[in-house]
Amino acid sequence: MLTCRAFADFLMAYLDEDLPAAQRAEFEAHIRACPPCVHYLRTYEETVKLGRCLCADDDAPPPSDAPEALIQAILAARRKGA
Repeated sequence: MLTCRAFADFLMAYLDEDLPAAQRAEFEAHIRACPPCVHYLRTYEETVKLGRCLCADDDAPPPSDAPEALIQAILAARRKGA
């Protein structure tokens, strides 16, 4: 059985549909049995969505519902990578 810690390790591969069938099945079984990981998955998906939106057009304003802390973290990461 997949643990919550292992769940987090495979999260991005799951969202990118890069998990082999057996691992995907185990991941999805964990989701069905673990409400906290379902919540974590949903918030992670939203974070990825917001991050992609913010990076799509450097001149576009961030979404109005984007948390300020997330915006600042992305901007700091951009400065660090530049």
